[in-house]
This record gives sequence, C-alpha cells and structure tokens, in this order.
Amino acid sequence: MRAGQTGLVSSAPPLLLTQVCHALQQAGFHLVGDGVDDGRPGISVTQVPAGVLVRWTASQGFRSLAIKQPGTSGDSMQAIVRAAVSGLLSQLGHTVTDASDTGDLLIRADQ
Repeated sequence: MRAGQTGLVSSAPPLLLTQVCHALQQAGFHLVGDGVDDGRPGISVTQVPAGVLVRWTASQGFRSLAIKQPGTSGDSMQAIVRAAVSGLLSQLGHTVTDASDTGDLLIRADQ
C-alpha cells in the first residue's frame, strides 16, 4: 500500500504483502499494479482479509499464440505459473492454498 492510502480494511499483515511481492520480484516475475486486478498481463498481488491473493494474467499475445500451437493452452501455462509461484512461496515458509478454480493462490496470513 502506498503512503497516504486509506480505506483498505484487512487483517492480513502488510508485511506479508511486502514479503510476497519482494520474493516474486527477486525470482523474476513481472508484477503489475498496486494490488489492483485490472487485467494487465503479469502477476497481481492483492491484500485480502485471509492473507494475500496472487493472480496471473496472460497477455493477449500469449493467449493468441497458445491457441495457434498444437497441444498448448493457456490453462497448461496457468498451471505452470501457479506451480512455480506456489513452490517458491512454500519454500520460503509461506502457507499457500488454492483460492479459486481460476488459478488464484492464497498466501495465508496465519503463520
């Protein structure tokens, strides 16, 4: 959260958000927005009451390319990105769970 922002109600420690963002950036993932899921390609990290929500959005160019390649789909790439993010954050000691059928990950604040 930026200095001066107000109105965000969450029980998740801001430190968790900072830790997750830092770990993903250090691993080379492209983070987008300030926790705002606006559809831009990359990984968005959003503070939620239970912890931190991580969501990957593929670019339109990638989706178009995946459609044209036999045996390739956006769903398989989604699974690969989710596994990489989950593995990284789990190795760092975070509790990672599936947040939805769309591939979002919840990094739990109850550590």
